[in-house]
Amino acid sequence: MTGFPLISLLTLVPFIGAVLVIGIDPERRKLARWLALGFSFAGLALALVLWGRFDSASGSLQLEERHLWIPTLGVQYHVGVDGLGLLMVLLSAIVVPMAMLASWNIEDRVPIYFSLVLFLQAGLFGTFTALNFFHWFIFWELSLIPAFFLIKLWGGPLRAPAATQFFIYTMAGSVALLLVFLALFLAAGTFDFLQLADLGRKGALIPLLSAKLGWHDLTTRGLALALFAGAFFGFAVKVPLMPFHTWLPAAYTEAPTGTTMLLTGLMSKMGVYGFLRILLPIFPGEVHRMLTPLLWLTVITIICSASAAFAQRDLKRMLAYSSINHLGYCLLGLLAVMSSSRMAAVPAVEKAAALNGVFLQMFNHGLTAATLFWFVGCLEARSGGARGLHDFGGLRKVAPVFCGLMGIALFSSLGLPGLNGFIGEFLIFKGAFPLVTWATALSVIGLLVTAIFILTILQRVFHGPLNERWSRLPDLTLVERFTVLPAIGLMFVLGIYPQALLGVINSTVVRMVEQLTF
Repeated sequence: MTGFPLISLLTLVPFIGAVLVIGIDPERRKLARWLALGFSFAGLALALVLWGRFDSASGSLQLEERHLWIPTLGVQYHVGVDGLGLLMVLLSAIVVPMAMLASWNIEDRVPIYFSLVLFLQAGLFGTFTALNFFHWFIFWELSLIPAFFLIKLWGGPLRAPAATQFFIYTMAGSVALLLVFLALFLAAGTFDFLQLADLGRKGALIPLLSAKLGWHDLTTRGLALALFAGAFFGFAVKVPLMPFHTWLPAAYTEAPTGTTMLLTGLMSKMGVYGFLRILLPIFPGEVHRMLTPLLWLTVITIICSASAAFAQRDLKRMLAYSSINHLGYCLLGLLAVMSSSRMAAVPAVEKAAALNGVFLQMFNHGLTAATLFWFVGCLEARSGGARGLHDFGGLRKVAPVFCGLMGIALFSSLGLPGLNGFIGEFLIFKGAFPLVTWATALSVIGLLVTAIFILTILQRVFHGPLNERWSRLPDLTLVERFTVLPAIGLMFVLGIYPQALLGVINSTVVRMVEQLTF
């Protein structure tokens, strides 16, 4: 370790905050809220310090901390960030305070609720910075448990089955990951992601697996594909990729607004992060061999989730399926990076464009989707629980500020040029088209369907004749406007000047492309 342990402090602060908040008297709700919010802003401040200390010219891991932990098992406390990890840390630091403010009116077991949110934030920070599977897995699970209880205890009428389904799916994925990494450890003697990735790039990992774990009826390639399938399932559930998505609509719909913001804005990114940090570097050969079926799975996810969103009448379920659709573009981009197409004149440049788009899409979708669920939560609170597509109409006449700001977030989700949602999708399609032409062309259908259902929301909810039932629906309060304006402002800033992020992440992208080129 060199210098001040900034990353360890970043992870420790929300954990300490969670312990302190959970000990507050349940009747002192105001103290619990403000203390939790203070710790979340402390995490944001530390994330900004981390951003300021990050050398954007270097694509390698920075601010690393490494300590022996359990030497006999090859376990080290090893953390660090590159452009990918830094971007996810910053996103987590932004969305968590937003989710807390969206949950400000919760009155039941307030200290426990806000404590669980802080525990979840600690798990996110740890997941995006850990470089050794042993403690990475601890943080991975630390985010799962609070999310389960947040849905189970504060969710809607069907919260119990939704929470159970969420837990079973994600736990099954976690068990698969654990078994895969136990096998990798028995073969390679290490849990370190960087060492395993180095073995994977050199083609040395699979022979080790075959020599030390080979079953008499399983070929070397069969063993490699079996382990790859286990790791793929663990991350595909978290994204989620179809057909492993069925837990998501119920969980997003039944969770309280703040929790839904955390699920869509942050936890779904853990799956894509796992693909980029772990699956692709450790199993490059297997990804390349399975590229065509994986691309078909991605195309199906993009088109079917957009179509499912269009078929919904519940606004929360529409946005839930939309989230699957947008993350499908991330999978399209990262799989394009693993292709060996000869159609691209400058394949490295196209791969860099696609991967830059993936990074931006992860950040921008997290920000936009969380904001959209915040708006739906505001609408639900004002209408006594109504959130159907046909429940409203003409709201712009009584709540123009609400409709205007939510309209900006919807257009961002649609990918309107000038807003943050455009540049990530543009770069993904620009880079992926010459590399995996057929898959990219088919995925454009998802863009079209997305535009249709988002414009449908705008038309049915905001325009047309005013439903007299909502003639006295209040507009956003001054506090609510100040709460959401930073997110709206970021949508414009990143839409007009994406270099604010691209300038920091591009060196990491170039390095990743070099390492993943097959």
